[in-house]
Amino acid sequence: MKDLLGVDPADILVHGPKKILIDKIHWHLPDTGVVVSYTPKARDVEDHFGIFRGVDQIESFAQAINGCCLAFLECMKQKCDLAYLKANFTPIFLGIGQVNFKNVLREGETYISIGKITFYKFRNITCEGRIYKVPKDLDLDAYFSKYTKEGLLDYELNDDFTLIAELSEVTGKLIKNEK
Repeated sequence: MKDLLGVDPADILVHGPKKILIDKIHWHLPDTGVVVSYTPKARDVEDHFGIFRGVDQIESFAQAINGCCLAFLECMKQKCDLAYLKANFTPIFLGIGQVNFKNVLREGETYISIGKITFYKFRNITCEGRIYKVPKDLDLDAYFSKYTKEGLLDYELNDDFTLIAELSEVTGKLIKNEK
């Protein structure tokens, strides 16, 4: 496996199906970052005015980097597969430096998380990134098929993407499961 393209997030994350906040991985460069998408469902906005909560956006972003990217890097380092890692380690969220919300997301509005890895060592990872609302009916796989490392690092997107949030110092780690 050279990257996470084509991998179902449920095969990586230990979360139950109602708590996985990633639908698909669209772009991944192991030492750099990832682009994932999610479309909030009715259960995600229930009792919250039809708005997808900011804390869930942070969780989704953390799942992309602290869950998916960290799991991939550890599999490469330990020379194991995702099933072994998932059975023996749990990703935990350690903290966040700052989040600035610029807009809201509602049920059915697809968004992407663009996460850039800023630190990785000893099963610890730190990243920064942004969340954008996706233009309606955009084919994300086609759009990101020619995306580059430079594009990710510079957050290069068409003007019809809407900035939702900026996140910094999102930190997590993998802990070994107790037997």
